[in-house]
Amino acid sequence: MSLSAPRGADAGLTPKQLADKYGLSVSGARPGLFAYTKQLWARRHFIWAFATARLVAQYTDAKLGQLWQVVTPLLNCAVFYLVFGVILENKDGFPPNTYIAWLCIGVFVFQFTQNAVQSGTRAISDNLGLIRALHFPRASLPIAFTVIQLQQLLISMVVLVVTVLASGIAPGRTWLLIVPALILQTMFNTGISLIMARIGAKTSDISQLIPFVMRAWMFLSGVMFSIQDRVHKWPHYIQVICAVNPASVYMNLLRHAFAPIIYNKHQPMHQSLPPHQWTYGILWAAGLFVIGYVFFWKAEEEYGRG
Repeated sequence: MSLSAPRGADAGLTPKQLADKYGLSVSGARPGLFAYTKQLWARRHFIWAFATARLVAQYTDAKLGQLWQVVTPLLNCAVFYLVFGVILENKDGFPPNTYIAWLCIGVFVFQFTQNAVQSGTRAISDNLGLIRALHFPRASLPIAFTVIQLQQLLISMVVLVVTVLASGIAPGRTWLLIVPALILQTMFNTGISLIMARIGAKTSDISQLIPFVMRAWMFLSGVMFSIQDRVHKWPHYIQVICAVNPASVYMNLLRHAFAPIIYNKHQPMHQSLPPHQWTYGILWAAGLFVIGYVFFWKAEEEYGRG
């Protein structure tokens, strides 16, 4: 007696032909870019809820709880002020009582990008269980981690505003520019987070290198001192690189939005923001967001495999 099943009408068909015949598709296949974007938009509530839950749970074991979101950057500001402001006397080149506000804005803004890069690098590798258990657009994870950093920054903004006001800087119309500046930086951070998420998913060792890269980027971006004052006698191409550095661009946008009036009043070295800074900010935000989004989408089928 033969134990083999009858071959039937499907005899001789290849797996691809069988799939086409019965309307089967590859599980987890990458959708088209527009379809993928539609799926991602449909999960916007999941992204926000995931980010909020992770933010709340981040400091549950600490006695100060969510206060660490504010205390951590303030401690960084205090250390930088002691070293660069007092010991190295960088504050002497600024109008009276304004260096602390200038420094805090730089620290808070740069830390927003730094945390987005670091969390984006681990967004896939640290959530493999979730990726393998549920089907959803994988870009949801690095975007959610960028949202977490944005939420932290918005909470810290309360302290930043108090610091700026305590420095004698009165609110002005330019404070309205804080919102578009933050939107542009968030777009930039999302793009770079998506890029680092794909790289980190393939090369886990990159997360060990990122802190050193970010530290070098911080010193080269003028967080604690004006980088333009240090390179104005250097070759022109170095001045251009420093001028288009996205970290410096977004710090300049926020610093100008917070404090142009007192700077103009005291006639410091930098009285107004060069108009091309907004152009750089828009180009960095739009360009890196699109590049990062497409770059991440290209490897959608590979996340969580292996």
